[in-house]
Amino acid sequence: MYHKEDFIMSKAGKKYTDAAKLIEAGKLYSPKEAVELVKKTAFTKFDCTVEASVRLGVDPKYADQQVRGAMVLPHGTGKSKTVLVFAKGAKVAEAQAAGADFVGSDEFVEKIKGGWTDFDVCVATPDMMGVVGRLGKILGPKGLMPNPKVGTVTMDLTRAIGEIKAGKIEYRTDKAGNVQTSIGKGSFTEEQLLENYIALMDTLIKVKPSGAKGQYIKSITLSTTMGPGVHIDVLKAASNK
Repeated sequence: MYHKEDFIMSKAGKKYTDAAKLIEAGKLYSPKEAVELVKKTAFTKFDCTVEASVRLGVDPKYADQQVRGAMVLPHGTGKSKTVLVFAKGAKVAEAQAAGADFVGSDEFVEKIKGGWTDFDVCVATPDMMGVVGRLGKILGPKGLMPNPKVGTVTMDLTRAIGEIKAGKIEYRTDKAGNVQTSIGKGSFTEEQLLENYIALMDTLIKVKPSGAKGQYIKSITLSTTMGPGVHIDVLKAASNK
């Protein structure tokens, strides 16, 4: 069976092996210890992304067990996101003033149908959803479709764009009940990464679905781009120690 770890080790070789040696096999670390380790095990020459992977005790195929939303990390993600806004009238000027990278209507529908998707987040005012809806089959699979649940369908464009530019992230369980998202960059301080991690976990705990039974937080792993995973003790999930 193919394993991602095998590919990573074959590509990274000695650097990955040396990094993995810093992690004690089978040990569950505190969040603070895990953050310290992911910093130590980051070996890429570029500023790597630090990711949190959380396995939840939910079955997303049931409506009352789905976990989805958005939040602003205290220290952002370290990545500047490109924002496309579908708007018309006075809302065009508002979006431009708020820092949107692209603003328009039908011209972007045609551009996207032609294969253009050079943006990270798509925002739309409610009256534009009829236009944006024509792109559902393209934007949906890419996770770019505007959605009121995550604040990307709104009349308050200034707030929406401001939050996205400040480091707003979306979280959503996959088919297996996992949430995977960035909590920053390898260049972040340990304190910044820890505070971003705590904010994420606090949010996931607060949005626990009513239909979730038994143990809610099953496992938590922190890792960097191409780096080994560090497993966190779920009993200390939201601890800052």
